[in-house]
Parts: sequence; C-alpha cells; structure tokens
Amino acid sequence: MSKVTGGMKDLSRRGFIKASAAAFGIPYMVPASVFGANAPSNRINVGAIGTGRMGRGDIMDIIGFDEVRIIAACDVDKNRVRDAKKLIEGKYAAQKASGEYKGCDMYGDYRELIARDDIDAVMICTPDHWHALPAMAAAKAGKDIFMQKPFGLTIEEGRKLSDTIRRYGNIFIVGSQQRSDQRFRHACELVRNKKIGELKSIKVGIGLDPGGSVEPKMEVPANLDYDMWLGPAKWMPYTEKRVHPRTGYSRPGWLRIRDYGWGMVTGWGSHHLDIAQWGMGVERSGPISVRGTAKFPKDGLWDVHGAFELNYEYASGVTMNVTGNEVNKQGVRFEGTEGWVYVRRGAIDASSKSLLTAKTGPNEINLYKSTHHKGNFIDCIKTRRETIVPAEVGHRSCSTCIIGGIAMELQGRKLKWDPKTERFVGDDEANKMISRPMRSPWKL
Repeated sequence: MSKVTGGMKDLSRRGFIKASAAAFGIPYMVPASVFGANAPSNRINVGAIGTGRMGRGDIMDIIGFDEVRIIAACDVDKNRVRDAKKLIEGKYAAQKASGEYKGCDMYGDYRELIARDDIDAVMICTPDHWHALPAMAAAKAGKDIFMQKPFGLTIEEGRKLSDTIRRYGNIFIVGSQQRSDQRFRHACELVRNKKIGELKSIKVGIGLDPGGSVEPKMEVPANLDYDMWLGPAKWMPYTEKRVHPRTGYSRPGWLRIRDYGWGMVTGWGSHHLDIAQWGMGVERSGPISVRGTAKFPKDGLWDVHGAFELNYEYASGVTMNVTGNEVNKQGVRFEGTEGWVYVRRGAIDASSKSLLTAKTGPNEINLYKSTHHKGNFIDCIKTRRETIVPAEVGHRSCSTCIIGGIAMELQGRKLKWDPKTERFVGDDEANKMISRPMRSPWKL
C-alpha cells in the first residue's frame, strides 16, 4: 500500500480556518462568495474505509457531489483497494487531467488514513465487527463520519461509540437510509400525529439467511491481510466463505457468522426497527422487555439465526412483533385504534387511502426531512447541525436489535430491559452478553 501523504505539515489556510472555526464553535466551511464554489477551502476531503460490496456503493453515492473529493481508500484486500482507486480516479478523470485532483492514495490500515490531517470525513463500510474501533479513532482525530449500519457488534461498543461522538462533537450519520425516504417519514408522521388513533402494536418482517455447509480450511490469499480482517474477533482458520469472495463483489459470507455480526436481526432489523422506534417517538430510548425464540443451524460455517420470533414491550404499552418474512410481511406495519399504516421500501399503504395523501400541518409533528442520505451528511458537515440519524439514534436502533438477538439465544424467557442503564434487570446471564472480549491487541 502507498505511504501516508498527509502527515505533519505547516498549518495551511484550510487548517487555519478549520482550527479557528472549531475554537469558536462555528462551521469551518467558508462561504462560496469568499473563494468561489469550487475553492479548496469549500471542499470536503473524504477517506473511504472498506471498499467491498457496500463500500463501492457508498463511494458511488457520494462521489457525484461537487464539494466532495475522495482522496484516500483503505481495505485489507489489496485487490479491492486497487479497484476502488481505479473507480474513484476514473470519476475524477477530468479534474486529475487539469491538475485539480491529485489522486486517491491506498492504505491497508485505517489508522494511517485517519492520521492524515487533510481528510475531513471518513466513510466506514467494513464488516460489523470492524465498525466501532475505526469510528472511535476517527472521532478522536476530529473526522466527521458516515458509518454503515448496524451501529456496533455489542451494547458496550455502541454505548462507548455514541459517547465518544458526543464528547468530540463530530458530525455523524448511520447508513439507515430509510429515514431519507419520503414514504417512511410520512408513515411515521401519520403515527406520531395519531392519524391511526392511539398506536397499539407494530408488526415487522425482515429477510432471513439460510445456513450452510462445513467449509474446508484454505490458504490465505496473498492479497488479503487476514489477521487484520479478523481484528478484534477470535482467531479462526481462513476459508473463503468466512470472509468475502476472492473475485467479484457478491454478498459476503461473514454476514452469516456470529463472530462478525448477529445476522438479519441487525442486518435488516437495524433498518426496520429504526423506523418502528421513529414512529413511536422513542428513537433515543428503547423497549422495556423482549422475549424471543429462533432456529439455529446445527452444523456448518454459517451459524446465525434462521426463522425467529421476537416480542417487545414498550413503556407506553405498545407491543412489537418481529419475525422473518414468512410470517410478517417485509416492512413495518403500525396498528392503531382507528386504523393502520404499512410501509416498506418502494411502497406505503394504509387502512384509509386518504391517509396516503394527508398533509402534516404546521402545528403538528413534522419529522426531520432528508431527501438524500449522503446529501444530508454533506449538508450537516457544512452547517454542523445534527444529521437525520445521529450516533445516539443509531445506537438505540441497533441495541434494540441486539437485545433481540440475545433473547433468541436464551430461547424463550422474557428479558426485562432498562433502557436508561442499558442493562437487563435481574439476569446475570443476559448481562454477560452485552459485551464481548476483543482479541489482543485490540480494545475499546
């Protein structure tokens, strides 16, 4: 990988502006009227950490914004980071030819990318077990952060990351892009404004993953830093379906392995449970109990849950039932005393069709409006206002999923949850599962 190009250097105009703005608590982006819309002082230099399937999508999503320049990419797979460099520099070919763009540097260790003082923001699109550590390091280095969901692998990780973001004042957004979809916002405004009466229950349906076969131990490819890929997870022998495809960008196997994530309960759950809690108005809190059951593979490499059912209770009395799509329909259905509203990607329906075109009045609850998720992130970097999915909200949506995962593994007993202390009430076995040891030398 290429060397770090942005180490210690004299304080540039950009650095002076940034430091001065931070000291006075104002946005560091200089108005276009001062230096022009394309002046370097107006640019947001971005580093991409994780350039796999989701990482490439996020690169393509943000690269079209004129004020953004992706100047660095990092991945533990040399082939993937080289592909990312080619992709990024191809998009900036005209700017590179004119000398305006200097190119995209490559890294195999996110810490080197984060150490650069000319990078304003990072996109973290790594496997789930590699979310918290890079995000915390970026926050402490003063970077603004886009991070793919889910928010973390454990309740402890999520709490420490959210607290770190708050302490350092970074602009942060989770990739829960359904909040930037008008249909989901409209559904939640209908619920929050009691257009379906008093909310009583919610039904959520999410996709499921099948189990797999036993996989042979393989030689680690020369292009992959497997030790770094494992990072804080326990040591396990390499096999291709544990990590990601050696060629191409199809769906990776790690999504179905408990050491690196919780399966679809956080994969899809982080999206739909986020919407459910937005509609309830408890996006900075959580449920008070959960009971769950699930089927787990008896053998094979992939070991996350299969068919499952979760039942949550909230302090308001609202209940939420979450299952795979074979029981509840994909999406979120809010049920009230006077009707219902159902929403999923690409569709919204309601018991009364007039609700679908109902307008939210100025004296009613109008939820945060975002029409483009990456656009919201960029706008908030400029204005320093909170994003549509800030750290605490991302943590709470994820923690609701994780306690559901814990309930599945404890198979059927009701777990009482205190959303203030983020501990299970009177259940030592469950409380041992809100954290997880990290493999040396990694630690929170």
